[in-house]
Amino acid sequence: MSSHWLERIRWNEAGLLPVIAQDADSGRVLMLAWMNREALTATVTRGEAVYWSRSRQQLWHKGETSGHVQKIKSIRLDCDHDALLLEVEQVQGIACHTGRQSCFFQRLDDHTWQTVDPVLRNPDEMYGL
Repeated sequence: MSSHWLERIRWNEAGLLPVIAQDADSGRVLMLAWMNREALTATVTRGEAVYWSRSRQQLWHKGETSGHVQKIKSIRLDCDHDALLLEVEQVQGIACHTGRQSCFFQRLDDHTWQTVDPVLRNPDEMYGL
């Protein structure tokens, strides 16, 4: 597979770029994660999102443990070539490790963060804790 398309990307000093995952049907932003070259190549090859875990310093196939994989519908590069947008089909409708649809479930209301989205599945059930 030719990798010339990877050369267009402006990776940060750590060799990463931010990636926004968006529900392809609803348009809702599901999460923000990071990819390196290996993660992006794996994503394109698999057709499912593979990210780079900065905390674990390893590849992370989204949904590998929980079953909540992200099937890729399209991959878009921004105008500065330093961020990606993944339009995905979020399997089982849960993207967040807290069991919610989106990682962006807290909204600032009157200088206080309010949880505005329900837990759809108990994280202990997803991760066998």
